[in-house]
Amino acid sequence: MSSPYTIVIGLEVHVQLLAESKMFCGCATKFGSPANTQTCPVCIGLPGSLPVMNRKAFELSVKTAVALNCEIPRFTKWDRKQYYYPDLPKGYQISQYDLPLSRNGYLAIGDPKGIIEPKKIGIIRAHLEEDAGKSMHDEVAGKADSRIDLNRAGTPLLEIVSEPDLRSPAEAKAYLTELKLLLNYLGVSDCNMQEGSLRVDANINLHLDAPEGKIATPIVEVKNMNSFRAVERALTYEAERQWEVWQKTGKRLGEVPKTTRGWDESAQVTREQRSKEESSDYRYFPDPDLVPVIATEEEIAAVRASLGELPAQIRTRLETTYGITSYDSDVIVNQGRAAVDFYTELAERVGDGKTASNWLQQDVLRYMNERQIGIERFPISAKGLAELLAEVKAGRLETGRAREVFQVMLDAGKTAAEAIESLGIVQVDDSALIALCRELLAANPKIAAEAKAGQPKGIGQLIGQAKKKNPNVNPARFKEICLELIAREG
Repeated sequence: MSSPYTIVIGLEVHVQLLAESKMFCGCATKFGSPANTQTCPVCIGLPGSLPVMNRKAFELSVKTAVALNCEIPRFTKWDRKQYYYPDLPKGYQISQYDLPLSRNGYLAIGDPKGIIEPKKIGIIRAHLEEDAGKSMHDEVAGKADSRIDLNRAGTPLLEIVSEPDLRSPAEAKAYLTELKLLLNYLGVSDCNMQEGSLRVDANINLHLDAPEGKIATPIVEVKNMNSFRAVERALTYEAERQWEVWQKTGKRLGEVPKTTRGWDESAQVTREQRSKEESSDYRYFPDPDLVPVIATEEEIAAVRASLGELPAQIRTRLETTYGITSYDSDVIVNQGRAAVDFYTELAERVGDGKTASNWLQQDVLRYMNERQIGIERFPISAKGLAELLAEVKAGRLETGRAREVFQVMLDAGKTAAEAIESLGIVQVDDSALIALCRELLAANPKIAAEAKAGQPKGIGQLIGQAKKKNPNVNPARFKEICLELIAREG
């Protein structure tokens, strides 16, 4: 049954850039410093102080915009956005209005599990601005007051505004996941949502058919979402809430203003906060203290050349070069560039991309996740792991014993050869396997008869018995020899 409405979502993503100083002054941007210790007359808005643009922040923004396939205007300017919050000391925010540093881009999204269809999400603009400070409410035990920390005020902030091209909360989550991955690969932000380095506002409404024609519910902006899962849950709730409101009061939609609602994580609901501002409410005008910025063709070309291989390109390369699935390539790429390099070296040395992918996902990533470390701190090099997998591929080591060897390599820092020797693993030659097969077939005539009749499942029981007699038996080779003997001697 089709849905009675279409969900329409646009996202505004605010990204703190990895610049060592603030957007318009020299104050540090280190997270976690004591409150109000990273401030100066410029970022706290004292009269007479003059801003100077952070060139590094501008370059990081252009780099992001180019990676998002945006047009980069040669001329861009700064504007003052007027609004009054306790944590915005100047009473206005330096931002960009009609001439942003980029526009008309897109980000391609997909899903290896097939939950959503691949599509391109338009990017209206990505513009630079300064962050506000932080209000802290009731954070001291026994007190009911609010405090202001202006350390964050003036931090370089890139706002990436999507077209309303998203049609489900799942698509919104996929878009955010891909955007965060891209930003990490570019090295422009750490995207730590817990520290406020990446923040998401979502605009959502419903388009539906009515007797009077197609209509749309009022747009709601949803804030206070601290994870991508929270974004997905908030949008799911909000779509259902808007549908219920429409069913009850749809004929009065024209009387309902655009609103801003906050996501209540504990209650799993959105709550109304205020009416939503329009651009006219901010009374933009050009900032008189900052000169416009000119970007030359040569500068943009240099930025484009510096991007390197991006996530979508890497996925395609891994799939075509090493024959792995889109799901496997997605898992590897999501671990970061260092993990991609590890996998590439491992696959090249082993000569088998699928085996390399399986071991990376099942064994290497499990170890990393258990210890919360990156691939840079994984104790076995790609070369060392390839030496172990070469033994498996050559049939000298079956997978179960290989994992025992792998564990010794991790625990004792041994090479594959040293670990194999320490475990006393000795290759069992075919003559010994033939003798063992004959012995067990003779002791299990029913299994031999079933295998001869085309039902070889029982050979698995013989493998278990063989392993008890000699742990070094290769199960695959043992089964192969047993079936050969049955066929030849039967």
